[in-house]
Amino acid sequence: MKKNHLKLIIAAFIIGSSLIIHSCGKEEDITSEIAVVGIAQDPNNFKGDVTSGQVVTLDPMKFYKLNGIVTVKNGGTLVIPAGTRIIATAGASSYVLVEQGGKIYANGTAGSPVLFTSETTVAGNWGGIVICGKAPINTGNTGSSEIGNLTYGGTETTDNSGSLNYVRIEYAGAEFAGKRFNGLSLFGIGNETRVESVALLNNADDGIEIYGGTVNVLNIVSIGNTNHAFSYKDGWIGTATNIYTKRKADGTGNTGITGINNAGNDNASPRSNPTIKNVTFIGGTSGESNGIKLKQGTFATLDNIVVSDWSTGINIESDSTVARFNGKKRITNVLFKNTTTEVSLKSSAGATVPIVDTTYTKKPDATGAGNGILTPAWAVGWSGLQ
Repeated sequence: MKKNHLKLIIAAFIIGSSLIIHSCGKEEDITSEIAVVGIAQDPNNFKGDVTSGQVVTLDPMKFYKLNGIVTVKNGGTLVIPAGTRIIATAGASSYVLVEQGGKIYANGTAGSPVLFTSETTVAGNWGGIVICGKAPINTGNTGSSEIGNLTYGGTETTDNSGSLNYVRIEYAGAEFAGKRFNGLSLFGIGNETRVESVALLNNADDGIEIYGGTVNVLNIVSIGNTNHAFSYKDGWIGTATNIYTKRKADGTGNTGITGINNAGNDNASPRSNPTIKNVTFIGGTSGESNGIKLKQGTFATLDNIVVSDWSTGINIESDSTVARFNGKKRITNVLFKNTTTEVSLKSSAGATVPIVDTTYTKKPDATGAGNGILTPAWAVGWSGLQ
């Protein structure tokens, strides 16, 4: 056999300090075929780093006990196949962290989702999932994540951190240093990252929070979380399509969605300006009770919205945000059910602003996430909803 025509695929599995090499008689570039098992070898003690060049693939036939922090380092890849179940056991010390340049591929199916859960069914029993990307933010050229103190942000709008597809995240949001994790935290994520069919159930703090970036999200369920179901800030420019949220059964929790531009500068650039469409927000009568709250300079476009059982359906605050919406028809096709005040506008000083009648349009048969206030067909089963 000629030296330049070696017909091998080499699949290398590092188990402890052993290297096992297999060949199958096919000519191909082997550099993309190396898979390092590494931290995945002990499902009862799942923690550690996925380092640069490593591809760690979990076994969907096993239960993984998340006993610490799994960090996907720059250049590393974590692959979680359909049906994999990961059970957190170490409270705030249990979470999955993806650094800039790292990738996570958690790709379930409607019939076999990827499940991240806790050993006990109480909100706040583990940290959740944190992903840091290289897309633009408005708090500086880059920022440092409050979880892990990792760099995020940059200039790469098309940055790719992998994909979450048919994933359920439960009972996360553990407290640390006086703060709480969310179920899913996305820091400066680019629009080549896929976030579709993700359910956030019974988490402490927010179900999902987006910190700037350009990521688009689709088919999101966020139910029973103790704070906001869906939250964004720091210059997020993306789309949110098919979002179904519901407050806790006892009526506690805050908004269906809360959005800001920048906590310290309403006019920071790039300005938060998402497109939000086909969404249902189901609330209660206690607590903050705003179905949608937009403030501190955020822009947005909203269409096909159902808000039900809120004291205030849509609350818009701060001068620049009010000016963006008042009389501009950027909120369209809204169905308000059991809502005391449909829309409220307040200046930065807290004064009530008169609402121009072209600020929003109503639609009595708006479908929201797909089925009005009822569970949408796309969410049945995999999300935990029936």
